[in-house]
Amino acid sequence: GVFMDRKQFDERVARLDAYSKVHPRLYRLRVLGFALLGYGYLAGMLVLLLLLLAASVLSVIYLKALGLKLLFVTAPFVWLVVRSCWVDINAPPGLAVTRRSAPALFDRLDKLRRKLRAPRFHRVLITDEFNAGVVQVPRLGPVGWHANYLLLGMPLLKSVSPRQLDAILAHEFGHLAGGHARFGNWLYRLRRIWSQLLDELEPTRSSGMVLFRRFFEWYVPRFNAYSFPLARANEYEADAAAARATSPETLAEALTTTAVVGRYLANNFWPQVYAKADTTPQPSFSPHATLGGALTTELGAEEITRWTSDALAQPTDSTDTHPGLVDRLRAIGADAKFNSPQSGASADFLLGDLRDPLIAKLDDRWQFQISEDWRRRYSEASTARNRLWTLSKPESAGSLTVEEVIERANLEEAYGQGRDAAIAILRDRLAAAPDHAGLNYWLGARLLANDDEAGIALVEKAIALDDEAIVPGHVALRDFFHARGLEDKASAAHEVAWDRQQRLDAAEAERQGITLGDRLVAHGLDAETAARLHEQVTGLGARKVWLARKPMRHFPEQPLFLLAFSIKPWYRFWTKPGGGILQDRIQREVSLPGQTLVICTDGQYYRFRRKLRLIRGTRLRGAPALA
Repeated sequence: GVFMDRKQFDERVARLDAYSKVHPRLYRLRVLGFALLGYGYLAGMLVLLLLLLAASVLSVIYLKALGLKLLFVTAPFVWLVVRSCWVDINAPPGLAVTRRSAPALFDRLDKLRRKLRAPRFHRVLITDEFNAGVVQVPRLGPVGWHANYLLLGMPLLKSVSPRQLDAILAHEFGHLAGGHARFGNWLYRLRRIWSQLLDELEPTRSSGMVLFRRFFEWYVPRFNAYSFPLARANEYEADAAAARATSPETLAEALTTTAVVGRYLANNFWPQVYAKADTTPQPSFSPHATLGGALTTELGAEEITRWTSDALAQPTDSTDTHPGLVDRLRAIGADAKFNSPQSGASADFLLGDLRDPLIAKLDDRWQFQISEDWRRRYSEASTARNRLWTLSKPESAGSLTVEEVIERANLEEAYGQGRDAAIAILRDRLAAAPDHAGLNYWLGARLLANDDEAGIALVEKAIALDDEAIVPGHVALRDFFHARGLEDKASAAHEVAWDRQQRLDAAEAERQGITLGDRLVAHGLDAETAARLHEQVTGLGARKVWLARKPMRHFPEQPLFLLAFSIKPWYRFWTKPGGGILQDRIQREVSLPGQTLVICTDGQYYRFRRKLRLIRGTRLRGAPALA
């Protein structure tokens, strides 16, 4: 088939990964060939379109007005395609540091570069991300002559020792020495071209889309699968270079420490920072300045053990080109070891006198960028707290609906006394309504988040009671099983959630509208319902009414109807302005059967009247008179 689901993608990646290990050179040639196929198709279509444009220009001479019309159609389309094929790789953002301003850092870079015989970095930038990376920016566009940028995140520098930073820098030099970034840029350009092309052409609904869409749907997922093992092999190669330049033990420390600190930042540090917006109207905090102290005081032995285990349990999969920690450690022959730097001995001190001004600039920039979202969250939190106060009043407790109880529990967890209080509220109401799907799901999900396996039965019951719980329920089960290291069960739950979401997305797509080319059939409503609908619509001023159903591939039990009406005889050729007004009234005031699109056939949709007249059982009529 054209499309490739997650399972097919994983299987193809696994086959290509195995092939790349046995035949590395042949595999790289296959990746190159597949990339050239994509570029070749684009070049061929571009030549075809340019020839069509030239023919359109020549046709103006012979066909006059018809030639001009053809030119007006082809020229904009050719321009869109040409514009989409131009991809700029811009210089990354960050705060520049130089050899003069940070000599200690550049001394380490020089030693590692000489040891690995790697190209030098032309620019070193400090960012606010917990990451390090290399970016090659072509100075002459597609021609090349690349400038090498090293990106170092301040949160990362605060989390590792200078010795561990050496291993991280050596990994980045390994990418540079292996030419990974340059070849990666070439592949990135191809992905960007296809993405831009579809983004440009989709809104135009041009018939020229047929030249690209079918190939795009076949090529892109297979290209991603072909290039995926190469990207992962590059990571192993860069790790091997880092282990040679420092030592396997030092690299293992760096990998383990960053894995643990990354989880601390995502689960504790940043959530705690953003939670302050619930009670503080302005972001008057300095997260980059306080991070070092937080790592020393808040990252305890229990959290380190738990997050190290979590990192080691994270499998290598097709969601990330970086291998899992356990596979990276196995490849360099070292064990996991967390080793956080002592206070004042982290790698950010290599920046010397520039350290404090850089931290201040990053915090100022963070406060400016977050200020609007911060104020919005503070306003929303104030409204939520007022709502929680209303729902929690003693006189309201006995009269709350189930939906209001669930709302109160959600608010209690987010803005009140926390998750345990929310669990108590839900558990109390579930005793009175044991078969309510929402109560079972929300209570079960919270118990699972608390690592309480009693939530499994509740979530499974919610899924059995209501199909709407299938996706969130299986996501909650997946996360619980994954946290316990039960990867088989986690994978099975993920597959169910993924497949269901794919069907929901496909169902939404096929319900976006109805075209003249779509197959329509009789509505299938009983005579009494159809007559009542006819009475309501004609009572608002419609003259004739049709109702048809579009057969659905996904969830056919949830039909999509088309209700068409006219307000004038067929022999009148002007359009009354009342059509649009009546259409709005029908959508607001008539009890329509499920999801129904409403059109007036007196204007631009006149062809639907011809189509519907040919379909038996679509014309609505009033109830027969009683004898």
